[in-house]
Amino acid sequence: MTSTDPTAVNTTNPLLSRRSLLRYAGLAGAGALLAPTLVACAGATGTTPSSTPSAAAATGSATGGGAAGGTGVLNIALNRNLVSLDNKLNQFDAAVTVQRAVRQALTAIGDDLKPQLVLAESFEATSPTVWTVKLRSDIKYSDGTPVTVEDVETALKLYFEVPAGYVATQFTEQPAFAKVDDTTFTLTTKVPVVTLDSSMSNILITPAAANKAEELQTGVGTGPFVVASADSGTGTYKLTPNPNYWGTDKAQASEVNVSYNEDESSRVIALETGQIDVIDTITPDSATYLKGKDGIEVIETPGTRLIHLFYNFRLPADHPISNPKVREALSYAVDSETLMSTLMSGQVSSAEGVVPKTLAGFAQTGTYSYDPEKAKSMLAAEGVSDLSLVVIWEESEFAGAAQVMEALVTMLGEVGVTLQLTQIPKGGEIAAWRSGEKSGDWHILGNGYGNQTGLALTNLVGMYAGTAEKEANKESYHGFVFPEITEVIAAAGAESDETKRDALLADAQEKIWAEWPAMWAWTPNNVLAKRTTVGGLNLRAINSYDLSSVTVSS
Repeated sequence: MTSTDPTAVNTTNPLLSRRSLLRYAGLAGAGALLAPTLVACAGATGTTPSSTPSAAAATGSATGGGAAGGTGVLNIALNRNLVSLDNKLNQFDAAVTVQRAVRQALTAIGDDLKPQLVLAESFEATSPTVWTVKLRSDIKYSDGTPVTVEDVETALKLYFEVPAGYVATQFTEQPAFAKVDDTTFTLTTKVPVVTLDSSMSNILITPAAANKAEELQTGVGTGPFVVASADSGTGTYKLTPNPNYWGTDKAQASEVNVSYNEDESSRVIALETGQIDVIDTITPDSATYLKGKDGIEVIETPGTRLIHLFYNFRLPADHPISNPKVREALSYAVDSETLMSTLMSGQVSSAEGVVPKTLAGFAQTGTYSYDPEKAKSMLAAEGVSDLSLVVIWEESEFAGAAQVMEALVTMLGEVGVTLQLTQIPKGGEIAAWRSGEKSGDWHILGNGYGNQTGLALTNLVGMYAGTAEKEANKESYHGFVFPEITEVIAAAGAESDETKRDALLADAQEKIWAEWPAMWAWTPNNVLAKRTTVGGLNLRAINSYDLSSVTVSS
């Protein structure tokens, strides 16, 4: 890759700064900055713990039905294009809020990061390798048709038929489906999968006849909202309340418009001027700017998303990056404290392990420390000099990405390592680069990994449980394939005793840390800004919220 590469370097990429915000904010009549938007919402969830057959009914959280109500129009501007209302291939955090307002799953992850029943009346482990699930008898789609066990069977199958499906890679194996009766079925695995009720929260249910082995832009679902119009190309959606919603947590807004605008300064201005009610995943600069503004509220919660500067594990064995000592040495060149305090306004936490510490099963395995002299000494000991590395990332993958990358150029330069930065445009070919299909080489990828289950096991399976088969299908996480680690992760996933499972999870995380898979990793807070006229918005750790409960007052 050279400087003539059209994707290369991005020093001219517009960077959001307080100065630019102020400049933009000074523009009068900024109303034209955003096009009219369309909406989406998050699905209602049950309030009962899993494996408690009658608890949902006991709470009365998901019974009844009848006409949906709602007043007020809610306008949301996302920072990434919502290309579909399905999640087979992609699952960026903000999309979850919208997708689950239309489509729901058997379970959902609640505020406590534990699974709750939604479409399932019960979800029980009836043997070490068998879960028995019973559907609620009162659930129906927005067109009035009932949800069937065949719909669940088809949905599960199609998630695994999508090549390199994001959700499917987080399952230790595909459960075998067997119908028992019209509302009951079993999910059987070869080895125990003790967290299957959490994992199934990511399988969104669609009528079998309308489902496909691809992401779905429209269609009916069981959620509190329906799709009134959709344009996946522009990322604009309009949602209205589902008149046949089966639950009692009906949509509070009469209309939700979802739009996409990659320019954060424009989104900030639209929020200030009242054109937009909610903007998500904002940068520290924007959060600082918006705090204290009349009519604006900034919400921050600890997150479950891991962002890391992950090494390419597909490099030849004789490449310096293939040496864990070299990978470790480079970590000492990163002044993470300065990055966090100056470029991230203290809104991120440096990782203390290989998964976010907010997740159940997290084990502290170490910390990243800044010691450039140690970095130089270790590189010299390994006979490494004049090392030149290519760093890639997708535009807006994380807040302040370009600034962080440019700072790394200076930091690594101080230990004699040259970085070449290559930003991949959003919606570009980042997947091809990551899988090794794209021509050109890379050594470090700035990448985020969201977690929608609240479990460390989900990250471990999705990122660190690579196998030769997965790698052959380009489904391993950047070539990270260590059979001895995969074996421990698999054992943890099959262990029903929580104490023993946590011990296995800790062992796996220790082994992964010893490989130094990332030069640096961190967990950002979830940061969302809204107008104070918006109520009922509870931002969860998984960086999503229940859209049905959101209200808009004049």
